[in-house]
Amino acid sequence: MKSSQFGAPIDLSDLPNFKQVDIRPRRAVFVGRVSTKDNQNPASSIPRQVVLASERLETDEEFVAYFWDVESGMLPPELRGLGPQEMYDALAVPTSRDGGLQDLVDRAEQLGITHVLAERSDRVARAMLTSLTVEHELERVGVEVVYANEPVGGTESGRLRTRRYSQVDAEVYRATLMEMSMGGQIQHAINGWNHGYPPYPYIAVIDENAPAQDRGRFGVARPKKKLAPHPDSRRFDAARELCRLRREEHLKAADIIAILSAEPGRYPVKGRWTHGLVEGLIANPKLTGHQVYNRKASRTGRAGFSTLNPVSKWVWSPRTVHEPVVSLQEWKQAQEITAGLRAGAEKGGSLLRIRAAARRLGLTVTVITSSGTHTLYRIGDRQVTLPIPVPDTVAQQVIEDMESAT
Repeated sequence: MKSSQFGAPIDLSDLPNFKQVDIRPRRAVFVGRVSTKDNQNPASSIPRQVVLASERLETDEEFVAYFWDVESGMLPPELRGLGPQEMYDALAVPTSRDGGLQDLVDRAEQLGITHVLAERSDRVARAMLTSLTVEHELERVGVEVVYANEPVGGTESGRLRTRRYSQVDAEVYRATLMEMSMGGQIQHAINGWNHGYPPYPYIAVIDENAPAQDRGRFGVARPKKKLAPHPDSRRFDAARELCRLRREEHLKAADIIAILSAEPGRYPVKGRWTHGLVEGLIANPKLTGHQVYNRKASRTGRAGFSTLNPVSKWVWSPRTVHEPVVSLQEWKQAQEITAGLRAGAEKGGSLLRIRAAARRLGLTVTVITSSGTHTLYRIGDRQVTLPIPVPDTVAQQVIEDMESAT
């Protein structure tokens, strides 16, 4: 602790409380981070960070533990360090690893840590809120966080200003990266190149007409791929049929699964037809021949979970870029039917009751046209206009009319 420059007129250094003594022995640990094992080399980056951080150690002092992750700085601490130990062992980093950032926060008090040293603040996180939260949690248990790129000495306000500016820079850099990445992914989709796994009726093939990419600093770039029909043409037929069953027959996933599963030779599938596969295909806009991006938000704060973005945020290729299974209008109709089925189930299933009664009588219920308030159906050889939603009394009357006419 630095002595005040405005000391007493006489020597008081022999008083018991002249200096405040920390009864805890100084225990400093290292914290570091590398974004990915592919785009950065942890075997060289982590040791380099250790060297820079160790400049803030006291004379003859050594780190008592090393906490580092190979994760994006955009992730919160609880989502870091989830990779298997085998992955970290395979990296052959000469610096030992006692855990990741979350382990440090959880065990700091238990281990008696007094100081956490890092090369700079963005090695903790690129998001300012995350780095501030980590600092707060550590300071709460008496741990001082030190960044090697901060000046030594001077005023506390100056040190704090340097730290916060550095954290703002890290977050601005993070936002810039996200903007650039999103812009690149949007152009990727507009040009018709596929993201993720190909849907059931397609395979992903290398686009030979894509611009040639030079070898970059991280090696050869992944080739651009477009969707093409699966070699087994029955998959296209199966996808087209399950979409038709929803669009024209208004069938629920369970009914569609029963129909497809009854003819495995005609509608092949690896494993078995499931609710998720059927509903996912019906909802997948790539079946229209357009490439679509940004349907899901994967960074939800929960590992392994994503949320669906509203359709207004989806990015569509302006033209069809692969062979469609259904037209865009047919896809839209299927989504409307899906929404109606869900609304019907939530509102007591009046429309479902009509369909169930029609099936018992050997009749088919199909939509002719629909507005925002009413839908015109064909039931057998009759046309019936029903309000949206269908009241229970109207549903009962339609069922009685069907039964009396047969």
